[in-house]
Amino acid sequence: MNWYAIYTKPKWEKKVADRLEKSGIEVYCPMVTQIKQWSDRKKKTETPLIPSYVFVNLEEKNRNDVFEVPGVVRYLFWLGKPAVIRDVEILALQESLKETLSSVAITAYKTGDTIHIPDGPFKGKEGIIKQVSNTKLQLVIKELGMLITLTKEEKK
Repeated sequence: MNWYAIYTKPKWEKKVADRLEKSGIEVYCPMVTQIKQWSDRKKKTETPLIPSYVFVNLEEKNRNDVFEVPGVVRYLFWLGKPAVIRDVEILALQESLKETLSSVAITAYKTGDTIHIPDGPFKGKEGIIKQVSNTKLQLVIKELGMLITLTKEEKK
């Protein structure tokens, strides 16, 4: 059995993961906890680490079973074939999400700097800083082809 990445409709990751799991398919949707600010309160919410993607573990012959679930758009392809994700990579992602992110001192960074990420979901990756503000840092991780926005938590 192989792990594959499935592209979902926007904001359907949890629904797709739940429905795939109910249909007997092994699924992994990496989630992170974020603090959302409203005008009257703050709330912790779980959001997908990789928006619009869910990972499934199934046999090659059963790949089309996922399209029976509403919200599934397509597989992620690499070189004309559905991208196979190694078990080691899924395990590394699961292990890294068990850790909590440490606070980042944003003031020391400036646009264009290359930084090494010491912990958290992107542990061991390098990124180039695209934008810095007092509370946010945008980081391009070329290896993953992603733009990540890190937000500094306010101390209570």
